[in-house]
Amino acid sequence: MKLSALLGDYAVTRALKAGELRSPFVALEFADVATPNAAFKRVVRDAAFDVAELAIVTYLMAKERGAPLVLLPAVVLARFQHPLVVCSAARGDLAPGDLAGRRVGVRSWSVTTGMWIRSILAEDHGVDAGRVKWVTFEEAHVAGFSDPPNAERAPSGKDMVAMLLAGELDAAIVAERALPDARLKSLIPDPAGAARAWQARHGGIQINHMVVVKEALSRSDPDAVREVWRLLAASRRAAGGPGLNPFGFEANRRNLELAIERTHRQGLIGRRYAVEDLFDEVTGELG
Repeated sequence: MKLSALLGDYAVTRALKAGELRSPFVALEFADVATPNAAFKRVVRDAAFDVAELAIVTYLMAKERGAPLVLLPAVVLARFQHPLVVCSAARGDLAPGDLAGRRVGVRSWSVTTGMWIRSILAEDHGVDAGRVKWVTFEEAHVAGFSDPPNAERAPSGKDMVAMLLAGELDAAIVAERALPDARLKSLIPDPAGAARAWQARHGGIQINHMVVVKEALSRSDPDAVREVWRLLAASRRAAGGPGLNPFGFEANRRNLELAIERTHRQGLIGRRYAVEDLFDEVTGELG
């Protein structure tokens, strides 16, 4: 069975994407997409792939709107987001508590990293996101979602880091690939230490991307879904183990609880899902 697939290049996916792992039952045909999030709209709006990597906030929002996708308990990307909210190193000191009334850039209001950063700022630094002037650069992956009133769209063609360095933004939530950059500094003091403290306090990690499959595939051919899982798990083992890539329902229960609660608290979803709601009878038993 040939299955269309969207999957990024990570240590845990390398063996699978390199063709080192084979299956007698399924063949994954990977889309030629350099950055997976560039195709997330196609995942949730068009059901364009049988198997796809997807940001957890995008999945939760899409599920609430009836997207025919079901989650696999496989984390392909997670990180502690603390270093990714930055300010200009040349423009003086700026503390997280100073953000009220300031202009803060974020790629899109509903991106998963933005959700995590807003929760960190609120919970650990007392920042009310409603008092920040947010500047976004893209619409949401999920159709029909509108940014909050205190968010505005940057002019077309503008670059977020360039706006930050020019003083058009006071802070920004940047992509990991934008760092390190000597012109930028972390808004959160000792971000690595803050991340360790967050993990110890909450007992989980900050998920970015997991894997989804079409509901129709899980219903019509559950063995194909189990085989996709087997390949993903084998690829993770080839990378040396879990690290920040937990696989399995129970291994991700707490991580998903943390994501669901904060996504709901920020109004990105209206329903506070139970973790069990994100899976079906097939995928909930994996791992």
